[in-house]
Amino acid sequence: MPTLTNLIRVAAAAALTAVTLAAPAQAQQWPTRNIKFIVPIGPGAGVDITARMFADRLSKKWGQAVVVENRPGGDAIVAITAFTGANDDHTLLFGPSGAFTAHPYQHAKLPYDPADLSPVARVSSTVVVLAAPASLGVKTVADLVNKAKAEPGKLNWATATGLNDFFFAGFLKESGLEMTKVPYRDTVSAINDLAEGRLDAYVGAFAIVRPQAQAGKVKVLGVTNRQRLVSEPDIPTVQEAGFPGLNFDGLTGIFGPRSMSKEARDRIAADVAEVAKDPEIIQRLTATGQILLPGTGAEFGAAIDEQRGKVAAVVKALDIKPPQ
Repeated sequence: MPTLTNLIRVAAAAALTAVTLAAPAQAQQWPTRNIKFIVPIGPGAGVDITARMFADRLSKKWGQAVVVENRPGGDAIVAITAFTGANDDHTLLFGPSGAFTAHPYQHAKLPYDPADLSPVARVSSTVVVLAAPASLGVKTVADLVNKAKAEPGKLNWATATGLNDFFFAGFLKESGLEMTKVPYRDTVSAINDLAEGRLDAYVGAFAIVRPQAQAGKVKVLGVTNRQRLVSEPDIPTVQEAGFPGLNFDGLTGIFGPRSMSKEARDRIAADVAEVAKDPEIIQRLTATGQILLPGTGAEFGAAIDEQRGKVAAVVKALDIKPPQ
């Protein structure tokens, strides 16, 4: 007949086994409620289009609604602080790494800890372009540069995210050009002003430039990515045009809190990769200037580190001093 001590030992062992087996099972249950994608750019931008298409497909895979919330403004800091403040593994940041990699060189003090932006899944590379209003009469990057040199301080410019802003500002300094920066809260307003000739140059996602370019109101001068647009192969890259200082890729992906479980991260990355195989997704996003580039959190993190290295090199070359 079992003793009381043996019964206690058996019960304890059973409880420990149950806890051990339950841990991965609970992790596999993610998500347990609705998921929110916080996007640091306004509706209609390339990142927003990508986020909404993936949200639709992922909601079916996860059996939970995936809501896209646009939080533009403040050089992406509005969206980032909303994400970090939530500290919830069902509230994710869906956006370009370029929105924050230049922040340490642009802001004296950040209201968030960069370590809280933990890469979960790489999704795509947004095709970024340099564009000008058709009314300005420039057709190439060289034309814009020559016009800016001939009319110092007369032309103005705007960009969509922090990294775009950083590289273009650095490019102007390196080239000895004087152009006035115009701040915008959202990309739609900037593109409207570009089309109407109130803005002379814009650097941002091709997706939001495309409608005005097709309407003949905007001229796309060059692609900042390493490769040309599949849908617009006649547009050269800025490097091909002779301006390698403007070369950068628009890495886009999903970030989660540091506390997020490995199982949840792995599931998100795997499901993103699966959705990226969908022919309809490929066709629609390619047409809007996206290069699907799914990857794990580790791969996304490595690409971001490479981007940070490029930013640091620009800072050193141009002798840009971080704000104090």
